[in-house]
Amino acid sequence: MKITSYQDLRVWQKAMDLSVMVYGKTKQFPKEEVYGLTSQIRRAAFAIPANIAEGYSRGHIADYIRFLRIAFSSGAELETHLLIAKRVGILKNPDFAILSGILTEVMKMLNVLMTKLQT
Repeated sequence: MKITSYQDLRVWQKAMDLSVMVYGKTKQFPKEEVYGLTSQIRRAAFAIPANIAEGYSRGHIADYIRFLRIAFSSGAELETHLLIAKRVGILKNPDFAILSGILTEVMKMLNVLMTKLQT
């Protein structure tokens, strides 16, 4: 398959799926978390595909790699927020496992893409 847009990238598609899942799961969080963990988790999740798209659209490999690194960093931030939500009991283990598993896939895909672009 020929890549003609960031939307063709499997990593962007998987990150979008993760963002939608995060949005759905955080709707179930307590209302008092709307400006706390809910907001932080959503922001970190949404930043992943957004930075992939922005980097792709820059037109320069160095910029692209920089934005992929930012997306990867947002993934680490998301992972931390999910762990906190799990530890404080507002994200149940099955939901954590699903989100964490998809996030791990996205992070691996980002690593592969960055490595290929650097060579």
